[in-house]
Amino acid sequence: MAAWTWRFEKADGAEVQPAVQPEDFTTQGDAESWIGEHWKALTEGGADQVRLFEDATQIYGPMSLHAE
Repeated sequence: MAAWTWRFEKADGAEVQPAVQPEDFTTQGDAESWIGEHWKALTEGGADQVRLFEDATQIYGPMSLHAE
């Protein structure tokens, strides 16, 4: 079964530890719902952008966590 994971980064692409530890997601929708619920705490904790991976394959990103 595929695992969906987020990578949390600063604006320059450097990886950072998330302020809210994500669970393991079994669907893309679950992963996206989680980021929708926690993006504000993640930005306050120092993350600027995220990338979504299915196992080792990047699905999309970087996606800014800052409201436009």
